[in-house]
Amino acid sequence: MIKRIIFLIVLFFTFFIIPKNVLAQDKSPANQETLEGTVVEVIREDIKIVGNQQNLIQDLQILITKGSLKDQKIVVKAGSIPLAGQPKYKIGDQLLITKSFDFEGNQVFYISDFIRRKALLFVFIIFLILAIIIGKWRGVTSLIGLLISFIIIFKFILPQIYGGKDPVLIVIVASFIILPVNFFLSHGFNKKTSIALISTLIALIITGILAKFFVDFAHLTGYASEEVGFLQVTKGGIFNTKGLLLAGIIIGTLGILDDITVSQSAIVQQLKESNPKINKKELFTRSMNVGKDHIASMINTLILVYTGAALPLLLLFIDNPQPFGQIINYEIITEEIIRALIGSSGLILAVPITTFLATLIFINYKKKLKK
Repeated sequence: MIKRIIFLIVLFFTFFIIPKNVLAQDKSPANQETLEGTVVEVIREDIKIVGNQQNLIQDLQILITKGSLKDQKIVVKAGSIPLAGQPKYKIGDQLLITKSFDFEGNQVFYISDFIRRKALLFVFIIFLILAIIIGKWRGVTSLIGLLISFIIIFKFILPQIYGGKDPVLIVIVASFIILPVNFFLSHGFNKKTSIALISTLIALIITGILAKFFVDFAHLTGYASEEVGFLQVTKGGIFNTKGLLLAGIIIGTLGILDDITVSQSAIVQQLKESNPKINKKELFTRSMNVGKDHIASMINTLILVYTGAALPLLLLFIDNPQPFGQIINYEIITEEIIRALIGSSGLILAVPITTFLATLIFINYKKKLKK
């Protein structure tokens, strides 16, 4: 307990302050300002036919609650430009409004989005309550580990990559900080956690090697998403797009590896404690039998998770006149397939790696104790 408290204090003073210039930089052009406001009146509401679509047009009176026009009321026309999924605004909606100027210097307002902070706050509070009530002290330390991970991401990973550094190198260096912090805070300082940590690092290295090989083998450029293209244009092409893709695969694998390696290490430990006379071969075999069930359930879970995340992309397969072989050849789809399969392969390999290390260490550890 004392070691854990000292560890928390050191981490608190080392990482707690996130630089404001990382989280709060204003990227708006000089002639634009983002305001916040609340709809107080729907002045007019019409339906306009544009092609085969009905377009909702609304004149809204909005009370500005934040910005240079605070406490003033403005009128904004919503829907004048046809957009897919145009929302219907109502009284009480909290919105982000962009203020700019036309060629004659007149103020122009348009709605850029809803304000979603309240929803985020509520769901975060629910998450905190569940983690603390059910997880108790482990839940609290896991939350601290989560906070430190975010600090490392915003204080180190993102600024370094944004500055043009190699994304893979930066993510690997950060992983050697994030992993020990999260493992020891969440699972305590013990042999089980140490085995899981070592196994995770080994599986992560293998995943990185596989990802590098197949990204090159499939001739992926990393330009499958619009965000990467936008970054390259705004930053003058300083980003290593392949590196960004590889770094994304590594980061995406980190979180789930924790669950796999810790669980498998705990299984070996429990089997050894329940039967101290068990030999190395039997301990490994029995632990792997449980691990195989873990792998089977994990594969099903991963497929459903990736399906949920890439649902709009998968719809391209439905009623598409192009053959299946041509569709999966598109980089945007090939990238997602490789990302899913390489990440899953790393997770599967983590099971025998952890089982082998845990079996070796727990067997030898008990022998030393007897001596």
